[in-house]
This record gives sequence, structure tokens and C-alpha cells, in this order.
Amino acid sequence: MKVEIHSGPNPANTAAADALAKRLSEPTPRTLVAAGGNTPLKLYELIAQRSPALGHLHVFALDEYVGVPPEDLRTCANLLRRTVVEAWRIPSTQFYTVKSLEADAKTSIEAHERRIAALGGLDVIVLGLGQNGHLGFNEPGSAPDSPGRIVELEPGSTAANRAWFNGDYSPSRGATIGLKTILSAKSVFILAYGSNKAGAVAKMIDGPRCTACPASWLQNHPNVAVYLDEAAAAQLARR
Repeated sequence: MKVEIHSGPNPANTAAADALAKRLSEPTPRTLVAAGGNTPLKLYELIAQRSPALGHLHVFALDEYVGVPPEDLRTCANLLRRTVVEAWRIPSTQFYTVKSLEADAKTSIEAHERRIAALGGLDVIVLGLGQNGHLGFNEPGSAPDSPGRIVELEPGSTAANRAWFNGDYSPSRGATIGLKTILSAKSVFILAYGSNKAGAVAKMIDGPRCTACPASWLQNHPNVAVYLDEAAAAQLARR
């Protein structure tokens, strides 16, 4: 892993944006998986400000809340539509989402991964890091070969979802791209900011590779860039 520790989220996002914009502007990447949530929003904004030519990209949502009405603007699909697809001027026909309705979510996430494979595999993925070490909705207990699926979320993840939706919804299940596809990405960018992420960061980087911390499976990946602020890096053994 390449680990960068910055004084705060703003310089970390700037460094990540410089590296990601350069990577996405290369001729080879065709597929990008993008995380929703708060953490990567500034990164996406900085990429848009750089105005790179990214119309060649096929963008996939990393995950989706199951049971939230698809018209809600806070779903992963709608968030990424605004902050990535429209802001980066990517054709809407090259944006792929996971359906949030219970009846459709399972077949939708399975088709999602098949589409990535049909396009030649995953080139670049942007990830946040859960406080329990999850990637997407791959909660603790997830094996490195886990496929895309519906996951029962831990109480802490459900509480974070409730806060994201301001109490309007409290999703306890998520549809997520599996660790097998995540680990197959040619380039991984992962962001973690704040003291509440420090324990997960330490387990991801210094801890043993194990199902208790799904992000720890990234330790043997050949091309992972981790962007941290000082607070998130506070528990690392080597800095």
C-alpha cells in the first residue's frame, strides 16, 4: 500500500484528486466504481474542477441502500448521478446503478458485476472506509472471494445510514459489489478522515488479513493508494 498522511481532509483530497485525475485521463481505464456517502464528495468536486476529458469512462455505483425509494435524492445512484456523471460530463448511458427496491436488488447487483466483467474488468475504484473496516457494504465476516450480494448490516452501519437519511429511513440491508470484484481492480483509491476511522485504518494497514476487517484484504493488492488525515492515522504503528 502507498499511504499518504496529510494535515487534514482538504490537502488529502487535493492529493487524491491530482492522482485520480491523472489515472482517469490515461487511455487505458474504461471502468470506474465510485463510492457514495460523504467521504468522497470533495474528491469528486475537485475532479470536476480540473475538467479532464472523461467521456470514455463507464461508471458503476459501488453499492445501494435496500428499501429506500429510488426517487430519494440521497440514494447512492442519485448522489453519484449528480456528483460524478453530470459533473464530469459522462454520458448517462455509461452510468450503471443498483436498484434499491427489495424485489429488484439481488438480480440488479448480480447483473452489475456481470456488466463490469463484460467491459473487460474493473480498472479503477474509489472507496471510503467504514468504522468497522467495511468496504462498500461488505461487512465484517466478508471473505476476499465474496460476490456481489445483499448484506445484513451491522448496527453501527445501520446507525450511520439513519444519520445519512436524517432519520427518514434506517436501511438495515445493502446491495454491494463483492470483495472479489473490488480486489480485482487495477487501481484502488481509498479515503479515510477523522478520529472515528483511526481504529479501522490501523487494522486495514497494520493488522492481520482477516474477515474481521474486510479492508485488510487490500494489504496484498499491488496498487492501492490510501489518503488519510492526521486524525485517521493516529493509531498506525509506523508513520
